Amino acid sequence: MTREFEGKTEQEAIALAVAELQLERDDFDVEIIDSGKKGLFKKGPVRIRIHLSEDEQFEELETSYSKESYPKAAHENRQPDDDFERDVVGFVATLLEKMGYPSQVSIKFRKEGKLGLDIESTHSSIIIGRKGKNLDAIQLIVNVFAGQLDADTKIIIDSENYRIRHEEQLVRLAYKTAEQVKRNGKSRLLEPMNPFERRLVHTALNDVEGVQTKSEGEGLYKQVRISCDDEMPPLRF
Repeated sequence: MTREFEGKTEQEAIALAVAELQLERDDFDVEIIDSGKKGLFKKGPVRIRIHLSEDEQFEELETSYSKESYPKAAHENRQPDDDFERDVVGFVATLLEKMGYPSQVSIKFRKEGKLGLDIESTHSSIIIGRKGKNLDAIQLIVNVFAGQLDADTKIIIDSENYRIRHEEQLVRLAYKTAEQVKRNGKSRLLEPMNPFERRLVHTALNDVEGVQTKSEGEGLYKQVRISCDDEMPPLRF
């Protein structure tokens, strides 16, 4: 997947990409498609093309996924109500059946530019996969299909409320680790996480006094280090 951005300078264009995609600079590759040089004394805007990996496409979709995305009322229609929804729901059901995991697919939420689908199956644990990787792979395939029908609508796939449960688990881990760091004054490294997961940890601890967070490592999956704030000594109990 590629996206294009424009700015007065290359640095400005990259900054716009970072802000819009909510990724770190090391998480994508940049291709200069127009340096902006028009002549000896003329210079136009710089255009860049951002290359996103499959994992980063997942995170771009997941960034806006939160509790408020769930249906507001229990009686909200969970059945497709237009051709686009019927085609997407049918595609997911057929895909899962061909994979050998027949499932019930329904509408989880409707939001501007996003459509959430819920998978109910006796094979949910397999469909979700370790750390949600199977669910993410299914989501990617479905978005390729849906993009051919409506390029402006992104599909979020969930099963057994996995995404919300995982999000809450990460936040609890962040708070627990931060308290440990404040107690003993020693920094802790969390397990490698993708950009979306790291943003959850950074955001959760952003307003916690006495600790600071920093991503360390190379590539898409990095570790978050939680350490004592330099301006505040560790708590002693």
